[in-house]
Amino acid sequence: MQHNPEAPTLLITGCNGQVGFELRRSLAPLGHVVALDRAACDLTNPDVVRQVIRENRPDVIVNPAAYTAVDRAESDAEMAFAINGAAAGILAEEAKALGSLLVHYSTDYVFDGTKDGAYIETDAVNPQSVYGRSKLAGEQAIAGSGAQALVLRTCWVAGVHGGNFAKTMLRLGKERDQLRVIADQFGAPTTASLVADVTAQIVARHWLAGDRNAFAGGIYHLAAAGETTWHAYATEVLRYAKSHGAELKVNPEQIEAIPATAYPLPAPRPSNSRLDTTRLRQTFGIYLPDWKQGVHHLLDQILP
Repeated sequence: MQHNPEAPTLLITGCNGQVGFELRRSLAPLGHVVALDRAACDLTNPDVVRQVIRENRPDVIVNPAAYTAVDRAESDAEMAFAINGAAAGILAEEAKALGSLLVHYSTDYVFDGTKDGAYIETDAVNPQSVYGRSKLAGEQAIAGSGAQALVLRTCWVAGVHGGNFAKTMLRLGKERDQLRVIADQFGAPTTASLVADVTAQIVARHWLAGDRNAFAGGIYHLAAAGETTWHAYATEVLRYAKSHGAELKVNPEQIEAIPATAYPLPAPRPSNSRLDTTRLRQTFGIYLPDWKQGVHHLLDQILP
């Protein structure tokens, strides 16, 4: 495929994941996009990763690829750390050698979830799961590389492409007479499209068109505005779906609220996933819409 040699090259890993799929759209106007799936860029193979970066010489490396099976990671730590930790460090080393920007995505799971209010970037990390520890290892490897990097911690991500909580609730709402959903964990449902669009805005304005030496890299929190619980989130998904003609077996108002202790899982979840986004909004001039706006837009695309 021919592309303008003067246009910047933007390389995306994990292009078929929830965020990767949206990045292919959001980054397209910025330059020549090289979108790679796992087969084309296997993050468990350091030699392949280095070769792919050196062949393409991207101006921007965007790494949404991750090991995200939170419960499976508890018994598959080696793979989780290879993808979420070591590979992130290799991408950072290659970005530094090229003078490129690395954009990487992390998670609220680097915190233990015990804080009362929303987490800020400088709060103490204390991951409680293998997944959280592997994502923290990635953050630390990137910080130690000296690369120009933007690390975006996000939470409760849902996209049109791929599996997520909203889709699961829709399916169960059509199949089951009753639903029980956790009501004592707090966060902000954040759409993959919002994550991708914010990424594109920052890359365009502050890296490609800005002074790269003055780029304000580091860790930033990125989540939709507002907060909710999984229970209230499920209620809103089914309420909106029902109001748009979806045939449900469950009355949205009758979803049973349960504590997290009633639904034990192999990996502990943070009870507080709230992320304070002040630093991102002020540094880059980004507006973050309320979580319901994003969820409604997501549902408009997946409802029949």
